[in-house]
Amino acid sequence: MAAGPYSEKVMDHFMNPRNVGEIDGADGVGEVGNPACGDMMRLYIKIEEGRVRDAKFRTFGCGAAIASSSMLTEMIKGKTVDEARAITNLQVAEALDGLPAVKIHCSVMAEQAVKSALDDYEKKHAG
Repeated sequence: MAAGPYSEKVMDHFMNPRNVGEIDGADGVGEVGNPACGDMMRLYIKIEEGRVRDAKFRTFGCGAAIASSSMLTEMIKGKTVDEARAITNLQVAEALDGLPAVKIHCSVMAEQAVKSALDDYEKKHAG
């Protein structure tokens, strides 16, 4: 049972974050930050045959930021580029069984990070 404002899933992804690290030779890297609380997230993605084959992150921030980053990487693996781009911050927050209102910006940061990484991927592979 979770204590405090966070769900059990948020606490699990905060205490046991998935996919922490960097990808050498990543196809796309997205870096975003939220000046409201100082959180920073860098997302690395590997794309093969139009699908996200791997995703890793480095996040400096609060527990909700780390949990959002961890959940995002789980959500985008195996998705097509278009499916990954369509993920919203509300889907990340819902997958975590909710975030406190004052921490919703952490899920926004996750949405922005995947879009930034996909923009970087498309820029590198244009033409």
